[in-house]
Amino acid sequence: MKRKVLYVDDERINLELFRINFRNDFEVILADSAEKGLEILKNEEIDVIVSDLKMPKMNGIEFIEKIKKETPNKVCILLTAFMESEAMLKAINEELVFRYIMKPWKKDDMLKVLDMAFSKVG
Repeated sequence: MKRKVLYVDDERINLELFRINFRNDFEVILADSAEKGLEILKNEEIDVIVSDLKMPKMNGIEFIEKIKKETPNKVCILLTAFMESEAMLKAINEELVFRYIMKPWKKDDMLKVLDMAFSKVG
C-alpha cells in the first residue's frame, strides 16, 4: 500500500507537476484550494500534507492551523515562491510545519523531505 500525500495548490500546473513527479512513490491526492483540502482530509486517512502558502480565500498557514487544531499529528510542509519572514516565523514558532520549501523545488530534495516527513509519522 502506497503512502498518501495531499498536495494543495491553487495553480493547476503545480498540481500536475507534483502528481507526475511523485505518482510512482506515493498515492498523490490533489486539491486546488485549502477548502477542498480540508474536505479531502475529512474522508481520507492522510498523514503528510504539502501546501502552497499563497492561495486565495485561505492561505497555507491558515489551512495548516485548521489541520493541526483537529489532528496535531499530521505532518505539514509549506511551499512558497516568496521569502516571507513573518509567515515563516509564525509557522515555525507555533510548530505548524515540519519543513518550509522554496519554489521551484527539485524532485530529489522534495523526495527527501517527503521521506523524512513519513518517517516522522511512524
